[in-house]
Amino acid sequence: MKPRLTGAAAALVLLIALTACSPQAGGDGPAPSPTGSSTSGAEQTGTPSPSPTPTSAPVALPTDCRAILSDSVLAELGSTPLNDAAFGPSGVGADGTLTCIWADPGADTTGLTTTVSRMNRGPALDMLNALADDEGFSCFTPDGGTRCEKTWPNEQYPVTDGRTLFWREDVLIDTRYSNLAPSGYTSSIVDHVFD
Repeated sequence: MKPRLTGAAAALVLLIALTACSPQAGGDGPAPSPTGSSTSGAEQTGTPSPSPTPTSAPVALPTDCRAILSDSVLAELGSTPLNDAAFGPSGVGADGTLTCIWADPGADTTGLTTTVSRMNRGPALDMLNALADDEGFSCFTPDGGTRCEKTWPNEQYPVTDGRTLFWREDVLIDTRYSNLAPSGYTSSIVDHVFD
């Protein structure tokens, strides 16, 4: 009699354990509720993976603004000055964030600024969902991450301004630009950071 009771108890414990481990929407904890933006597709398809387990090494943040770009992107940037002191702090910050400012201090509007920093999954998805829902950004899930982007006419000059963000594995690449958008710029950084 006693062995049967132990077997039944073990089966009950196993059933409870399996029920507790069943997949839930949102992956590894509460996530922003889908609101119709294309970032919700990331949750449905599972493309952006949950944050790495504690035993996984975090993705290293880059330390060189030129090294993260392909030769073709660098050619498009041409002689545009990088990290001119006129624009304030740039390069590697105390927290490891890399800030790259491609702009000529003599130009009225042409330039781009990219920051590559750490951001945990929850805050990152909250921010990207807010950009999609409240500011009209288009979001999709390429290269194992989530990318959001938007362009708009400059308020003062007849040029295009924009912002592109890419998040994956607790790393956020955030670029704001005006009249300077080299083809493949963000993809080049993604290839460098995550390869």
